[in-house]
Amino acid sequence: MYLTPIVDAIKLACTPKSLRPITGYADYFLHKSGLEVGGPSKLFKKQLPLYKCIAHLDGCNFSMHTVWEGQILEGNHYRYYPNKTGYQYISEASHLEKIGSETYDFVLSCHCLEHCANPIKTVEEWCRVVKKGGYLLIVVPHPEFTFDHNRPITGFNHLLEDYRNQVGEDDLTHLNEIIEKHDLKMDIPAGTKESFTERSRNNFQNRCLHQHVFDFSLLAEIFDFLQIEIIRKDFIKPYHQVILGRKK
Repeated sequence: MYLTPIVDAIKLACTPKSLRPITGYADYFLHKSGLEVGGPSKLFKKQLPLYKCIAHLDGCNFSMHTVWEGQILEGNHYRYYPNKTGYQYISEASHLEKIGSETYDFVLSCHCLEHCANPIKTVEEWCRVVKKGGYLLIVVPHPEFTFDHNRPITGFNHLLEDYRNQVGEDDLTHLNEIIEKHDLKMDIPAGTKESFTERSRNNFQNRCLHQHVFDFSLLAEIFDFLQIEIIRKDFIKPYHQVILGRKK
């Protein structure tokens, strides 16, 4: 059976010893109320166990049907932990028009930002709905350990240009690069190159594309631009880049 060195590394990283819970984050979210964009997320149940300590959590997804969650409804249906539910919003991650400014103590997002065409605008919007002194915790995949390992890290100037040009979620600027460099051996559900290409061209409907590729330096530049103080950064195996910031 063929395995790339990266797949071998992931298999090694996923041993039970490597999946121990990460400590030190819960204190920032204890008994507080927040919003999760693009969830619910398995990471916040075990490896980064935040769900059990927060007081209340609402959720937001871009559509009433997603590849990851299937059919969802707006309303009090966001079930993120046993016996814990919040309000499910149907709204773009970059345009939370149904939510007032400074509503929440924090925003969580796990493997959502890479699917957004305009990351600076998106994080700016997440910052808007957080109270002053509140927190943003963002998780994105490390490309070295995913099917993005052949792609370059997106430059901050490119993100800044997208922000200034008000690029929307229908943007397919990176489509050719993605189709050329996406490692299908590490993304079996994507199928053949032909089916992956067709799905990618319909990204506005399914949002499966990783529009941009991040490392901690790029995340730090976004936080600095939006005046978000970085509190902590961690890599969690097998491929999670975690950054926690405070709204100034």
